[in-house]
Amino acid sequence: MSDAPFEILGSPSKGGFLIIGDHASNRVPNDINLGIDRASLEAHVAWDIGVAPVARLIAKDDKFAAFLGGYSRLVVDLNRDAHDPAAIPVESDGMPIPDNALSPMEKEIRLERFHKPYHEHLQQLLASHRPALILSLHSFTPALDSKPNEARPWEVGVLYNEQETPSKIAIPFLEDAGYLVGDQLPYSGKVLNATMNRHAEANKIPYIGIEMRQDLSASLEGQARYARVLINMCNFVSEHLGLIT
Repeated sequence: MSDAPFEILGSPSKGGFLIIGDHASNRVPNDINLGIDRASLEAHVAWDIGVAPVARLIAKDDKFAAFLGGYSRLVVDLNRDAHDPAAIPVESDGMPIPDNALSPMEKEIRLERFHKPYHEHLQQLLASHRPALILSLHSFTPALDSKPNEARPWEVGVLYNEQETPSKIAIPFLEDAGYLVGDQLPYSGKVLNATMNRHAEANKIPYIGIEMRQDLSASLEGQARYARVLINMCNFVSEHLGLIT
């Protein structure tokens, strides 16, 4: 695989559906050391567990393509503004990332290598193949290590910022599909929505932000169910809004 900080699945098409998965990978380049053990790269702090396999299942449908982040969010968090301190995190869920304590010049080099080309390519992709609807796909841990007593029972979270209509249509659809749905849970898209703010809201592209719970998105059965329901959800929302697909 190339050094590109993204992977494209399927064939993006004007008027189709595009999945965007900022945290789909836990890869770390060989020349970058984070100062953490290998086991930590398999945990939720390093990536959104289940996003890549679910995106691959959905992208088998010709209406869908996917644009997935190619490296761990511990290398650079693509769902942060470039100069947000959390873009290169020095801790995650209470776990220190000691070798991310970089100088200002080192931070700029890393952002130029990973953050900038990811967002520039996504911007170009959306301009040339503007989708009818974006599915922003993430996943969340059932329990944070730093907040073990905080209940996170939702099976799907739906996030949005200023553009609310697609998500408000999606929520009852997901409930009817049998999921326990969190509206702006486990956190709010009005607080954390950098990629969608930049690429969807700024360009008036309809989108839905989805958070899958990782104990479900980690299993083959859970992945198949999420993929099936999310395909149907995107079609339903698109038809309800009169979008061309």
